[in-house]
Amino acid sequence: MAELTKGADKGSGARFEENASAVRAGEELDLIRLEPYLRGHFPDLAGPLTVRQFPSGHSNLTYSVTLGEKEMVLRRPPFGSKVKTAHDMGREYQVLSKIHHAYPAPKPLLHCTDESVLGAPFYVMERVHGVILRKELPDGLELPPSTARRLSESFIDNLAALHALDYPSLGLAELGKPEGYLQRQVKGWIERYYGSKTHELPQVETIAAWLKEKMPAHSGATLIHNDYKYDNMVLDSGDITVVRAVLDWEMCTLGDPLTDLGTALAYWVQADDPTDVRPARWGPTSIPGSLTRAQLLDRYQRRTGRDVSDIVFYYVFALFKTAVIIQQIYYRYYHGFTKDERFASMGEVTEMLLNAAARAMNSSRI
Repeated sequence: MAELTKGADKGSGARFEENASAVRAGEELDLIRLEPYLRGHFPDLAGPLTVRQFPSGHSNLTYSVTLGEKEMVLRRPPFGSKVKTAHDMGREYQVLSKIHHAYPAPKPLLHCTDESVLGAPFYVMERVHGVILRKELPDGLELPPSTARRLSESFIDNLAALHALDYPSLGLAELGKPEGYLQRQVKGWIERYYGSKTHELPQVETIAAWLKEKMPAHSGATLIHNDYKYDNMVLDSGDITVVRAVLDWEMCTLGDPLTDLGTALAYWVQADDPTDVRPARWGPTSIPGSLTRAQLLDRYQRRTGRDVSDIVFYYVFALFKTAVIIQQIYYRYYHGFTKDERFASMGEVTEMLLNAAARAMNSSRI
């Protein structure tokens, strides 16, 4: 049993589980349309409908939906999004339907394509209870170095396990087109940046040219998550080193597994990184005991046997891709499609990520 807090009793980690709160202004759901739709599909659930919103998340919107005694989770695209392919509810539902019995992922319950209900497609899945680690540890939660290390190991081992899944036997052989995946990704994310541009950022031209020049050969195909990080994982409340579920599968596809690894490393800010990259830390990855990016890479290589010699390319590309995702979010705020004040400083985060990509590119180090 991994220690969660000093003097903690077994199972006391439940108090660190994330709870939903009031729905943010401008992101309310049409309950008049939603309630009869849900009751038509869950006729055995008696009791009032209660909808609250999970406070975190910058992409798809996530709500707690309770019918009587049963709590479920509803996911829908953000209001005002320009990039429908990045918020594909059908893809996420399909992946979860196929994968949840073979890998830690929530069980999907219902997929709605009728946009007259909520103005966009959405799906409902089971609620998986556990701890989700955000940028800072919850007040009172302590992870000793030995626990932080085992958690780091579970993090990378779980990614390696995803890449080892036999996706054809799961019925996911048609999910994507692995051939030419990396080339399409590089081209596509460069185009997405210009489609969401709000300010002149000269680093983009340099990084884009380098990515086109240094693109490695195809390195195989696996099922990839495309957004693998601590805050997309539900950890066991009794033993935080155990992964109960991985969330947010809307970008899952078949492709180069090293793009997935590069993304995980790009999210992983370690203790000796420059202070200007701190806003890019998507979890408590720099606490004592945590593995470094190099150690994560080594463990992944030993688990999978893959050639990771081109990892700097994948790391730079992941930083660039993350910068573009942040820029897309900032674009929505900049043009008034969302009033969520969390997004007001996203333009600065975009520039910081581009600077980090340029440093890695020039130093040839992750």
